[in-house]
Amino acid sequence: MAKTNREVVAALLLSCLLYLVLPSAHAFYLPGVVPRDFQKDDELQVKVNKLSSTKTQLPYDYYFLDYCKPPKIMNSAENLGEVLRGDRIENSVYAFKMRRDESCKVACRIKLSSEVAKNFKEKIDDEYRVNMILDNLPVAVPRLRRDGSQDTSYEQGFHVGYKSKDGKYYLSNHLSFKVMYHKDPESDGARIVGFEVIPSSVKHESGNWDDKNPKVTTCNSDTKITPGGNALQEVAAGTYVVFSYDVTFQPSNIKWASRWDTYLLMNDDQIHWFSIINSLMIVLFLSGMVAMIMLRTLYRDIANYNQLETQDEAQEETGWKLVHGDVFRPPVNAGLLCVYVGTGVQFFGMTLVTMIFALLGFLSPSNRGGLMTAMVLLWVFMGLFAGYSSARFYKMFKGSEWKRITLKTAFMFPGIVFAIFFVLNALIWGEKSSGAVPFGTMFALVLLWFGISVPLVFVGSYIGYKRPALEDPVKTNKIPRQIPEQAWYMQPAFSILIGGILPFGAVFIELFFILTSIWLNQFYYIFGFLFIVFIILIVTCAEITIVLCYFQLCSEDYHWWWRAYLTAGSSAFYLFAYSAFYFFTKLEITKVVSGILYFGYMLIGSYAFFVLTGTIGFYACFWFVRKIYSSVKID
Repeated sequence: MAKTNREVVAALLLSCLLYLVLPSAHAFYLPGVVPRDFQKDDELQVKVNKLSSTKTQLPYDYYFLDYCKPPKIMNSAENLGEVLRGDRIENSVYAFKMRRDESCKVACRIKLSSEVAKNFKEKIDDEYRVNMILDNLPVAVPRLRRDGSQDTSYEQGFHVGYKSKDGKYYLSNHLSFKVMYHKDPESDGARIVGFEVIPSSVKHESGNWDDKNPKVTTCNSDTKITPGGNALQEVAAGTYVVFSYDVTFQPSNIKWASRWDTYLLMNDDQIHWFSIINSLMIVLFLSGMVAMIMLRTLYRDIANYNQLETQDEAQEETGWKLVHGDVFRPPVNAGLLCVYVGTGVQFFGMTLVTMIFALLGFLSPSNRGGLMTAMVLLWVFMGLFAGYSSARFYKMFKGSEWKRITLKTAFMFPGIVFAIFFVLNALIWGEKSSGAVPFGTMFALVLLWFGISVPLVFVGSYIGYKRPALEDPVKTNKIPRQIPEQAWYMQPAFSILIGGILPFGAVFIELFFILTSIWLNQFYYIFGFLFIVFIILIVTCAEITIVLCYFQLCSEDYHWWWRAYLTAGSSAFYLFAYSAFYFFTKLEITKVVSGILYFGYMLIGSYAFFVLTGTIGFYACFWFVRKIYSSVKID
């Protein structure tokens, strides 16, 4: 159903607010997903979603190809996350009656023009899959596992067709659906717990065709079609293609609450639980060792400094105490540092709350688009903490132009991300893909940004700037101390790059599964492990930054402010490098536009990771420096 831009914006904003305020009114298993009981002969309507390909990463609307169309195409209600993901859920001609098998039903007949045939061939070459939904369950194609085991694995969606070795194209024009249901023993109702399909290519003999009463000699109530059992339907201009389907219903012992297990275990290889645990244990062990060394060394330093009795003894000492008069001197570009720290706090709050919601089951894959919607909304509302954090540090640096810093906090990071996103969206639009965000949705995003996020940043900044400034534990000298020549391994570039290795090492195994779920069209669901990895990331960023900051101060280099931020933030460089490695080793992307989209989105992700990890490292180092200089007696 067509909507004006104003109606689209209003619907999206209303759905966003309802999603945040009322996450679940009638939840049973997952918020927003209510089990539905079907009686025998109840109507079941299959909905169609996007055409997707891991080779191009460009989704298309189902009706972009010349498939059978219902008399009136209607879009289902979409939330903000679904639109951003490129989902376009619409009605179809495939309709069943609950628990009533159908042998072979004709859907429609189309004539392949040269343009239509060309489109089908292009989508077959790019290995596009058709995605369908029944009762919120995506259609799955069963197949044998590659490891030779007898267990059945599943792929999401079925191929548009395939290309033979002799270069001919064949269309998947017959669909054999299987619907599994779990019957309620106390009533006649049943719940759908599985939705499978086996596609076939069949050259139907249509004879004299009548649109009102289509009859095909190769498709009737007595026909049982199996893959490879009939002549194949070739894709060629001028030929007629008859689309058909059958459906069988099968009782199942799977309960409704477990029906998504099929989709969450689609990948061939078992998730490397032991590898993940081993990686986490190594990081924990290293972090524990670092913490122990630091505590013992610092305890000895502080004890020695506090036992010095004469001025001569104090002058002979070396180490971090000597720079006490310069360690809290405001850094170069202090305002920009405040902006990035505030943005990092905003991103940290969004990430933490999103993971908590995911752990509680609010953002399961069955809640379609929920994860993306939650992230956008939480980012908007966390602007309050961004403004507060940036203003507090700016006042500590004795800055006076707090409004300018507030504007930069509200616009710098989201402005850069939005600019990259806008360019990528224009490229997607140029490819006529359904992944392009519509103008109405783009306007809604800008409205959320300017209408909610920016005012909240100003409110937080006003509150933060009104609070008393943080007092330094020691006084700052008027004349800066000269920094002695540093060893090669203490040079900024080297120590910063070294500092990012350990935080990246804490997440790179989990990063593989995240990239696979995003770019290979699989579901990500192990939020428990992700949360553990996130905690380990926080600990690792904090400790590696503190250690390198301690060595830097011991070398009498007091320029630690930006160094602390960049040390942990440099892990984003390794993340982007790993994404490039993943692109060339795991993906089969050949189109230039698709490659630009991949690296564009990974650049946004790496930039966000830089802001997040940099802020964690900065806050840890800030706490550490204040702690050690408040623990020694300064004359």
